[in-house]
Amino acid sequence: MAHFQHSEAIDPTETNPEYRDTPPGAAHEHTDANVWLIAKFGLWLLISAIVIHVGMGFLFGLFVEQRTEAEQPFPLAVGQERRLPAEPRLQQFPENEFYEFRQREERTLQSYGWIDREAGRIQIPIAEAMRLTVERGLPARVAQPDAQAEEPRGLIPADSSSDRTMERRAR
Repeated sequence: MAHFQHSEAIDPTETNPEYRDTPPGAAHEHTDANVWLIAKFGLWLLISAIVIHVGMGFLFGLFVEQRTEAEQPFPLAVGQERRLPAEPRLQQFPENEFYEFRQREERTLQSYGWIDREAGRIQIPIAEAMRLTVERGLPARVAQPDAQAEEPRGLIPADSSSDRTMERRAR
């Protein structure tokens, strides 16, 4: 490759005479842009934007009016009643529901009533139940003497019952 090093820049007008003369009509622009034409374009752009937005507003109002006039359910849901979503549903007023729940619980704790008439089970106020428990005491099992010492031969506690039942295993 050959490298040329010039200490001076070469002027193309010296080597090619056609670059010396400016061709006819090739000069800088003598007039500015047409301001009236730009303003007219902006005005028409603004007018068309306003017309389009007003038209879309009327069209939207028409669609809303049509929807409210023809308020019918979907064709497949005509014979069905309105279904609620699956449980648990959102609560509208959770504070009120909690207050009502506490009121029901308090009434249950402070009142007399039947739990099971055939079995003779009743409910009594909690304060009364605690007083009776202190007076009478809690029921206790009667301890059997050496119940664990008299295990029958071949029976061992079952693993699945936490040693409450016995089973026979081959040794």
